Amino acid sequence: MGKNIALILGNSDNESFCAAIAETYAVAAEEAGHQVRYFKLGDIEFDPVLRHGYKQRQTLEPGLESIREAILWSDHLVLVYPIWWGSIPAVLKGMFDRVFLPGFAFKYRDNSQFWDRLLAGRSAHAIATMDTPPWYFKLVYCSPAHHQMRKTILEFSGIKPVKITSFGPVRYASDAKRAGWLGRVRRFAQAA
Repeated sequence: MGKNIALILGNSDNESFCAAIAETYAVAAEEAGHQVRYFKLGDIEFDPVLRHGYKQRQTLEPGLESIREAILWSDHLVLVYPIWWGSIPAVLKGMFDRVFLPGFAFKYRDNSQFWDRLLAGRSAHAIATMDTPPWYFKLVYCSPAHHQMRKTILEFSGIKPVKITSFGPVRYASDAKRAGWLGRVRRFAQAA
């Protein structure tokens, strides 16, 4: 039986290799019988800044509201993005800041350091590209973006298991190497 998949391209460049990954994933997932709701953050008009923290509700723009609804609908969340300066792009971080709010992604407990994870029951796959070799990103930099995505965003909200795949270095990858990565993406989508 197919899954409901919310797919988010977290790169504002729709001509990037990340976009090719996301397009490949969407097509292969639908061919495998999954339902996909696909969002390109670069095409969605929204303020990425959480203006008042959690003190005051900031009305979600229609595109963010659609993402919110798709996440609630989904069984599986797929995020495709580049690693820039060891982290995720600002547009993706802005989406998390604006959408993954208390009452949606988590709920703090009264007089407690603990919280309820409101997005439990979903899995996720983050597919990240980088110009750094993935082994170097892991051993030298300790994978800061991967830790942020897995531990402090997705698992914090109850989403697990979280799989993270790194493709790199992309900057000088041959066409054959890129085609191989896209083949892996097709297999990921079919097995989602």
